Parts: sequence; C-alpha cells; structure tokens
Amino acid sequence: MLLAAVVPAMAQALKAGDPYVFAYFREPGNQGIYFALSRDGYHYTPLNDGQPWIRPTAPGEIMRDVYITRNPDGHGFRMVFTWAWHGDSIGVASSDDLMHWSPQRDVKIMSDFPSVQNTWAPETYWDVKKKQWLIVWASSFAAASGSKDKGEGLRLWSSWTRDWQSFTKPEKFFDRGYPVIDATMFHREMHGKKDVVMVFKDQTTDPLRYNERWVAGPTVAGPWGEASGPINESWSEGPSVIHVKDKWVVFYDHYRSPRARFEAVETSDWIHWESADDAIDLPEGSKHGSFFQVTKQEAQRLLSRHDTPSVATQP
Repeated sequence: MLLAAVVPAMAQALKAGDPYVFAYFREPGNQGIYFALSRDGYHYTPLNDGQPWIRPTAPGEIMRDVYITRNPDGHGFRMVFTWAWHGDSIGVASSDDLMHWSPQRDVKIMSDFPSVQNTWAPETYWDVKKKQWLIVWASSFAAASGSKDKGEGLRLWSSWTRDWQSFTKPEKFFDRGYPVIDATMFHREMHGKKDVVMVFKDQTTDPLRYNERWVAGPTVAGPWGEASGPINESWSEGPSVIHVKDKWVVFYDHYRSPRARFEAVETSDWIHWESADDAIDLPEGSKHGSFFQVTKQEAQRLLSRHDTPSVATQP
C-alpha cells in the first residue's frame, strides 16, 4: 500500500516496501526543513548529516509544518508550509528531484480577509476529477473594532489552483463548531471500499482536548461524515499518516514537556488504537512535518548529499 499523500499516478512507479522520507522542522522555526529516511516506515535516519535540507530564502521567513507531495504525473514535487506566525500567507515551493528547490514564495492566500490572524499548516492534494490542487489550512479571525463581531477561532479553510499562480477565493472547508488545526488527508482502502480520511487536531480548550480525531468522505473535498472520538492523548498536534503492511500509523507531535517528542498510534480497523511509541525512532527535536514514499533510486540520490557545515549554517 502506498503512502496516502502520493497521488494515484505514482502507483506504477512506487512499490510496497519502498523507502519513506520524513520532512520536518526543528525549533527555532527559521532554520529550514530537514529530511530523514526510513526503510520500514518506523525508523528514520537524518539525511544530509542532520543539517537542513531546504533553507529559508526570504528575510524574516519561517518554515514550519511542511507538507510535500508528488505532482499528479509522478514527476516533481510540491511543498507548502507555514510562512509566518501571523498574517495571510502560506509558503510554496517546488522541485524536480528533491535535491534542488525553487525559491520559496509567500502566497497571500487570505488577503481578501483583513481580519485574518494566521494561515497555519497548509497541505495540498490533487483532485483527480477536478484536475486541480486543493489547499487546506487553518485560520482564525480577530474581533472587528467597534462592532459586536467577536471574531472566530481556528477553522479549516481551502482554496483551489491549477497552476500555483492564481487561486480561488478561500472558503470555509470544515467547521463543526469547535476550533480545528493541522488537517491531513489520505486515500484509504479497507474491506474492498475506498474513501478519503482526514485526521485533524481538535483545538478545544474548555474542556481541554488538544488531541487527534478523524472523519471520512468520498473525495478530498468531502462531504465529511461524523467525527471520531480521540485517537491519542491531549497535547498532541501535527498528525501524518502512512500505511505499513496491515497497519495505519498516525504520527504526531506530542509537544508538552517533559515528554515533548514525536509519538504514534496505529490501527488495523480505525476503531481500536494502540500506541506505537516503542516501535518508532524519529530524529531528536523533530517537529510537525509529513511523510512520503520515494523509489529506491531516489533514496540513493538523497543519501549522496553531504553539505559542508559552512554551507548548512550560512544565514
């Protein structure tokens, strides 16, 4: 079974058992994006001798919550990420080979909404029927000055694009009456049926939840069914999902001390969940990222990179 983030066009090129790449950031969030490689989906070794793989190219830019996926024809990759703590922009970039990346761009995707406070953790998915990219992220809104408008907490928003130059006006994507961030989607096949599952963080503070739940629907655009109960502990965010053999593994960032680390739960039926913490090994200090499969040839190319410290630490 292929990693969910991989679009169907890659099914002929990628094989079950091909390596996985984990793309992630480390604090502080202005260092760039790191890569790690795994042969089994559970144990990841940092690439490039633990140095950043992609560094920021714009003054004041941060790079957090990275999501990388293949183009629908199987050639080249798209990256989206959190560009700043506050504002209306998401970060985007592209690559033909994962080794060389375009300069990052800030797409002011929420510029039509002057009271927007943030545009966090974007992810993007190719819709086969619409032949467009769907981009999903979380935004909140400040209260309007001099009015009864109290603003709005974090909700999921979306926009569509064909060319990454023009984007549709954002619309509310998912709102169940409580704050939500860090949505991730993948294609699931179980008991002969196919659907799309979206895992997200319930950001409710009273009562405190801060855990992951999931919904299912027929396409990446929904419509979405009833939300599940929590699948992990509180103080968790940034979920990402892979399918290894007969298990779905949900990785997440458990960000509260003294146990701040990446953790995971796994399931074979989406009803019963077990901790996979003892089975995983991810780079120390890794934060919210994404997982995707590469061919064995691509993995060998990634393993060949060894930046010198002077290159890796330049401003």
